[in-house]
Amino acid sequence: MKFTLSVAMSPLDQLTELARTAEECGFAAIALPDSLFYSEQVSADYPYTPDGKRMWDAETPWVDPLVAAAAMGAVTERLRFYTSVLKLGPRNPLLLARQVASVASLTGDRFGLGVGVGWAPEEFEWCGAPYERRGPRVDEAIEVLRLVLGGGMVEHHGKYFDFGRLRMSPAPNRPVPIYVGGHSPVALRRAARVGDGWASAMMTLDELRGTIDRLAELRRDFGRAEEPFEIQAVCVDRFGLDGYREQADIGVTDAIVVPWMLQGHGFDADLTTKQDSVKRFADEVIAEF
Repeated sequence: MKFTLSVAMSPLDQLTELARTAEECGFAAIALPDSLFYSEQVSADYPYTPDGKRMWDAETPWVDPLVAAAAMGAVTERLRFYTSVLKLGPRNPLLLARQVASVASLTGDRFGLGVGVGWAPEEFEWCGAPYERRGPRVDEAIEVLRLVLGGGMVEHHGKYFDFGRLRMSPAPNRPVPIYVGGHSPVALRRAARVGDGWASAMMTLDELRGTIDRLAELRRDFGRAEEPFEIQAVCVDRFGLDGYREQADIGVTDAIVVPWMLQGHGFDADLTTKQDSVKRFADEVIAEF
């Protein structure tokens, strides 16, 4: 099992140093969250907290994850980066393909694209995308991304997106993996059908076990059982060396962790505190795993 460091809601001036420290300590990747903006009022509940409230406020820092990946990639050599997860629904996939290709090229193909539909109607509407039929639009957007990122002269004439022959250069040297997030039945089917992996939000071990089993069933149904598939998990009730071994036993391939939170520090802890937490986690877990 691999370990990925989440830098969610960390101050921007900490990111490059945290990336350096993560690479030195044996982490495989950095997970980058996404939020387009903080709307004062939202017309839908946040789906990953019991009360539907957001875990952040208007002052919480959210750097664009693609910009962050490029910046952190410039100060590292082996560390990978992936969005966990980027809200694809409000975005134009042709413009996004340009950004992804650029980040993949600048980082030496060390970038993966984790995508979700998005949950806030305001993010769709205020960015010019309809909230209705968002699922089918995201399905087609993934098709567009794979097509354009594959390189060469391409065209697409679909129900939601339409463009003539074009080429974006440079294209990534290797396919950019696309990981699909979400806990709903339709999200799991999307991940099993078209994803290179699945990304969880916060789940218990028992919830993860059931979801991973369901994904295996769906992948068999789609004839993809033998293909490589990542399980990127944020587990909220199994920690320490034994806890991560339990996660590996149920099929987690990539544990997303926030070491400073595990040690009682907040998202806004200072850089030295976070670096010390990363090193301690590496000594106690990664080195023994």
